[in-house]
Amino acid sequence: MAKLNNSKREEAKRTFSSAMQSFVCRLTEHVSAEDGGWTVKGFIDIYKNIYTISSDTKIISKILEIHLFPQILQFAEENKYSIVLAESQNWYPDLSFVSQEDFSIKFALDIKTTYRDPDFSGHVNGFTLGSHGTYFKDRTSTKNIQFPYGEYLGHFCLGIIYTRADGKDLDETEIINVKELDDEANVPQRIGQRKITKVESLRSITSVIKDFQFFVCEKWRLASDHQGSHNTANIGSITFIEDILKGNGVFAKLGEDWFDEYWMNYGLTTMKKKGKTVTIKRIEDFIDFKGGKKLKNLIVPVVTKRKS
Repeated sequence: MAKLNNSKREEAKRTFSSAMQSFVCRLTEHVSAEDGGWTVKGFIDIYKNIYTISSDTKIISKILEIHLFPQILQFAEENKYSIVLAESQNWYPDLSFVSQEDFSIKFALDIKTTYRDPDFSGHVNGFTLGSHGTYFKDRTSTKNIQFPYGEYLGHFCLGIIYTRADGKDLDETEIINVKELDDEANVPQRIGQRKITKVESLRSITSVIKDFQFFVCEKWRLASDHQGSHNTANIGSITFIEDILKGNGVFAKLGEDWFDEYWMNYGLTTMKKKGKTVTIKRIEDFIDFKGGKKLKNLIVPVVTKRKS
């Protein structure tokens, strides 16, 4: 199959991005009740008891993925894409969209969730944007990635920002029996040593998260210039919500090529600075190293966290 030229690649990317932007606008109503709380209340057993969900971010993320997947599948069908799921849990990306009409058109989509930081106004806790390891540096590598990185026309994040419920309103060990579901007389009063709390309706159960805000953006536009975690080679995100929604990351004005080259060299390239040899882990240093000092005014500054 003939390789797409640059104009065709950009056209395909714009079409996919536009369709995704329209898609995320209708997701809030799919996951939210009238009060803004998550419609998922917990897990249910054969006795129709509800086990409340932990506020652990990994658990929240996985359940949200499952909750949204039917909608994502419908989006793919409507826009003539096939979805290829990551073969292994730690592979990139979560979902690969492959055009049913032209297999050379592929887009990577990672689902990213993060919560509003209760201590810093207008910020989120942050999220990672994938590895800057082997498959990122070698765009033909198949290690820990569904298709080689270079085969994707674009790398997108479907982001979900939410607010955690107040801790005093939640009991993560609670078991709840809902009266509107109870049509059997032999419902147990205890499970082990845990007492079962009875409530009238599902809606009366406090949602572990609420107030959803969805966005979609190319991941390079959301990137900061520091790692998202200390012990893994993951690209970190910006954390100011207004910038996230605008795709106004550190590299937004510099461009994707600078993002790629910086993260390919992150922590590997060294330079002389004030008479000392330092490892480059800041975009300002990388620009100095490349001899592009005039480009420093294109660095989008990271908004400092402000106490709530």
